[in-house]
Amino acid sequence: MSDREAQSLGRILALVLRHAPEKFGVDMDINGWVNTRELSDAISNQRRHYHWLRGWHFEAIANSDEKGRYQVEGEMIRATYGHSIELELDLPTDDIPEALYWPCDPDQVSTIMELGITAGDRQHVHLSKTINKAMEAGHVRIDRPAIIEVDTSRAIADGNTIFRAGKSVFLTTDMPSDYLYQVEKDDPVIVEIIANWEAEEEE
Repeated sequence: MSDREAQSLGRILALVLRHAPEKFGVDMDINGWVNTRELSDAISNQRRHYHWLRGWHFEAIANSDEKGRYQVEGEMIRATYGHSIELELDLPTDDIPEALYWPCDPDQVSTIMELGITAGDRQHVHLSKTINKAMEAGHVRIDRPAIIEVDTSRAIADGNTIFRAGKSVFLTTDMPSDYLYQVEKDDPVIVEIIANWEAEEEE
Protein backbone atom coordinates (compact mmCIF):
# COMPACT_ATOMS: atom_id res chain seq x y z
CA MET A 1 0.00 0.00 0.00
CA SER A 2 1.54 3.29 -1.11
CA ASP A 3 1.46 6.48 0.98
CA ARG A 4 -1.06 7.97 -1.45
CA GLU A 5 -3.34 4.93 -1.16
CA ALA A 6 -3.03 4.99 2.64
CA GLN A 7 -4.00 8.67 2.76
CA SER A 8 -6.97 8.13 0.45
CA LEU A 9 -8.08 5.12 2.46
CA GLY A 10 -7.70 7.15 5.66
CA ARG A 11 -10.15 9.73 4.31
CA ILE A 12 -12.64 6.97 3.45
CA LEU A 13 -12.24 5.47 6.94
CA ALA A 14 -12.95 8.86 8.53
CA LEU A 15 -16.09 9.25 6.42
CA VAL A 16 -17.42 5.77 7.18
CA LEU A 17 -16.46 5.45 10.84
CA ARG A 18 -17.11 9.03 11.98
CA HIS A 19 -19.87 10.39 9.80
CA ALA A 20 -21.66 8.23 7.23
CA PRO A 21 -21.43 4.41 7.35
CA GLU A 22 -24.47 4.30 5.07
CA LYS A 23 -22.41 5.78 2.22
CA PHE A 24 -20.75 2.39 1.83
CA GLY A 25 -23.66 0.34 3.12
CA VAL A 26 -21.90 -1.09 6.18
CA ASP A 27 -23.53 -1.98 9.49
CA MET A 28 -22.31 -0.10 12.56
CA ASP A 29 -23.27 -1.02 16.11
CA ILE A 30 -24.24 1.44 18.83
CA ASN A 31 -20.62 1.67 20.01
CA GLY A 32 -19.29 2.55 16.54
CA TRP A 33 -17.83 -0.86 15.60
CA VAL A 34 -17.76 -2.09 11.98
CA ASN A 35 -16.63 -5.49 10.68
CA THR A 36 -13.34 -5.09 8.77
CA ARG A 37 -14.15 -7.78 6.20
CA GLU A 38 -17.53 -6.20 5.47
CA LEU A 39 -15.87 -2.79 5.24
CA SER A 40 -13.11 -3.95 2.87
CA ASP A 41 -15.70 -5.63 0.61
CA ALA A 42 -17.89 -2.50 0.62
CA ILE A 43 -15.01 -0.18 -0.27
CA SER A 44 -13.57 -2.44 -2.99
CA ASN A 45 -17.06 -2.83 -4.53
CA GLN A 46 -17.53 0.96 -4.76
CA ARG A 47 -13.92 1.87 -5.52
CA ARG A 48 -12.61 -0.73 -7.97
CA HIS A 49 -9.00 0.39 -7.61
CA TYR A 50 -9.16 -0.97 -4.05
CA HIS A 51 -9.80 -4.52 -5.33
CA TRP A 52 -6.76 -5.67 -3.31
CA LEU A 53 -8.11 -4.34 0.01
CA ARG A 54 -8.39 -6.79 2.90
CA GLY A 55 -9.49 -6.41 6.51
CA TRP A 56 -5.95 -6.56 7.89
CA HIS A 57 -5.03 -3.39 6.00
CA PHE A 58 -7.22 -1.44 8.45
CA GLU A 59 -5.31 -2.86 11.40
CA ALA A 60 -2.08 -1.65 9.79
CA ILE A 61 -3.54 1.86 9.39
CA ALA A 62 -4.83 1.90 12.98
CA ASN A 63 -1.53 0.72 14.45
CA SER A 64 0.52 3.27 12.51
CA ASP A 65 -1.74 6.23 13.30
CA GLU A 66 0.13 8.53 15.70
CA LYS A 67 -3.05 10.13 17.04
CA GLY A 68 -4.80 6.86 17.86
CA ARG A 69 -7.82 7.76 15.75
CA TYR A 70 -8.86 4.14 15.23
CA GLN A 71 -9.23 1.08 17.44
CA VAL A 72 -9.14 -2.51 16.19
CA GLU A 73 -10.40 -5.49 18.19
CA GLY A 74 -10.30 -8.81 16.34
CA GLU A 75 -12.21 -8.28 13.08
CA MET A 76 -13.86 -5.06 14.25
CA ILE A 77 -12.72 -1.44 13.84
CA ARG A 78 -14.04 1.91 15.04
CA ALA A 79 -13.03 5.56 15.21
CA THR A 80 -12.18 6.66 18.75
CA TYR A 81 -13.27 10.29 18.30
CA GLY A 82 -14.45 12.90 15.80
CA HIS A 83 -17.99 11.53 15.32
CA SER A 84 -20.88 13.57 13.99
CA ILE A 85 -23.23 10.56 14.31
CA GLU A 86 -24.77 9.68 17.66
CA LEU A 87 -23.08 6.73 19.35
CA GLU A 88 -22.57 5.31 22.81
CA LEU A 89 -18.79 5.15 22.95
CA ASP A 90 -17.71 2.78 25.71
CA LEU A 91 -14.31 4.42 26.12
CA PRO A 92 -12.17 4.24 29.28
CA THR A 93 -12.46 6.98 31.90
CA ASP A 94 -9.29 6.21 33.89
CA ASP A 95 -5.83 7.79 33.65
CA ILE A 96 -7.17 11.26 32.85
CA PRO A 97 -4.49 14.00 33.24
CA GLU A 98 -5.05 16.67 35.89
CA ALA A 99 -5.36 19.32 33.17
CA LEU A 100 -6.42 19.19 29.52
CA TYR A 101 -6.49 21.89 26.85
CA TRP A 102 -8.92 23.21 24.23
CA PRO A 103 -8.26 25.66 21.36
CA CYS A 104 -10.64 28.42 20.34
CA ASP A 105 -10.83 31.67 18.42
CA PRO A 106 -9.40 34.48 20.57
CA ASP A 107 -12.62 36.45 20.01
CA GLN A 108 -14.60 33.65 21.70
CA VAL A 109 -12.59 33.47 24.92
CA SER A 110 -14.78 35.80 27.02
CA THR A 111 -17.97 33.98 25.94
CA ILE A 112 -16.46 30.56 26.68
CA MET A 113 -15.17 31.67 30.07
CA GLU A 114 -18.72 32.79 30.90
CA LEU A 115 -20.80 29.99 29.33
CA GLY A 116 -18.40 27.02 29.14
CA ILE A 117 -17.43 24.74 26.26
CA THR A 118 -20.10 22.94 24.24
CA ALA A 119 -19.75 20.29 21.52
CA GLY A 120 -21.48 22.28 18.77
CA ASP A 121 -22.11 20.11 15.71
CA ARG A 122 -19.98 17.25 17.10
CA GLN A 123 -21.07 14.64 19.60
CA HIS A 124 -18.29 15.52 22.05
CA VAL A 125 -15.90 18.26 23.06
CA HIS A 126 -12.37 17.22 22.04
CA LEU A 127 -9.70 18.04 24.62
CA SER A 128 -5.94 17.70 24.10
CA LYS A 129 -3.32 16.29 26.44
CA THR A 130 -0.88 19.18 26.01
CA ILE A 131 -0.87 22.84 25.01
CA ASN A 132 1.21 21.83 21.99
CA LYS A 133 -1.43 19.34 20.79
CA ALA A 134 -4.23 21.85 21.39
CA MET A 135 -2.39 24.51 19.38
CA GLU A 136 -1.85 22.01 16.58
CA ALA A 137 -5.54 21.04 16.56
CA GLY A 138 -6.71 24.65 16.66
CA HIS A 139 -4.30 25.82 13.95
CA VAL A 140 -6.19 23.74 11.39
CA ARG A 141 -9.01 26.31 11.37
CA ILE A 142 -7.69 29.25 13.46
CA ASP A 143 -4.60 31.24 12.51
CA ARG A 144 -3.50 31.91 16.10
CA PRO A 145 -5.75 29.97 18.50
CA ALA A 146 -6.24 30.88 22.13
CA ILE A 147 -5.93 27.99 24.59
CA ILE A 148 -8.30 27.16 27.43
CA GLU A 149 -7.07 24.97 30.28
CA VAL A 150 -9.55 22.55 31.84
CA ASP A 151 -9.14 21.62 35.51
CA THR A 152 -10.09 17.99 34.96
CA SER A 153 -9.40 16.89 38.54
CA ARG A 154 -12.09 19.21 39.92
CA ALA A 155 -14.43 18.55 36.99
CA ILE A 156 -14.30 14.79 37.50
CA ALA A 157 -14.63 15.14 41.29
CA ASP A 158 -17.81 17.15 40.70
CA GLY A 159 -19.33 14.42 38.50
CA ASN A 160 -18.27 15.36 34.97
CA THR A 161 -17.21 12.41 32.80
CA ILE A 162 -14.12 12.57 30.58
CA PHE A 163 -13.24 9.72 28.22
CA ARG A 164 -9.80 8.66 27.00
CA ALA A 165 -10.05 8.39 23.19
CA GLY A 166 -6.91 8.67 21.04
CA LYS A 167 -3.34 8.77 22.31
CA SER A 168 -3.59 12.46 23.13
CA VAL A 169 -7.34 13.14 22.71
CA PHE A 170 -9.99 13.13 25.43
CA LEU A 171 -13.75 13.56 25.09
CA THR A 172 -16.53 15.05 27.17
CA THR A 173 -20.08 16.14 26.41
CA ASP A 174 -19.51 19.71 27.57
CA MET A 175 -17.46 21.56 30.16
CA PRO A 176 -18.93 24.22 32.50
CA SER A 177 -17.04 27.48 32.91
CA ASP A 178 -16.27 26.73 36.58
CA TYR A 179 -13.36 24.53 35.48
CA LEU A 180 -11.89 26.74 32.76
CA TYR A 181 -8.85 29.02 32.75
CA GLN A 182 -7.27 30.89 29.85
CA VAL A 183 -3.64 30.05 29.18
CA GLU A 184 -1.91 33.41 28.81
CA LYS A 185 -0.62 34.41 25.38
CA ASP A 186 2.88 34.86 26.80
CA ASP A 187 3.03 31.27 28.05
CA PRO A 188 6.47 29.98 26.94
CA VAL A 189 4.98 27.00 25.06
CA ILE A 190 2.59 29.20 23.08
CA VAL A 191 5.29 31.76 22.35
CA GLU A 192 7.61 29.06 21.00
CA ILE A 193 4.93 27.44 18.85
CA ILE A 194 3.89 30.76 17.28
CA ALA A 195 7.54 31.65 16.63
CA ASN A 196 7.93 28.33 14.80
CA TRP A 197 4.80 28.98 12.73
CA GLU A 198 6.03 32.44 11.78
CA ALA A 199 9.40 31.05 10.76
CA GLU A 200 7.69 28.43 8.57
CA GLU A 201 5.47 31.10 6.98
CA GLU A 202 8.52 33.16 6.03
CA GLU A 203 10.21 30.26 4.24
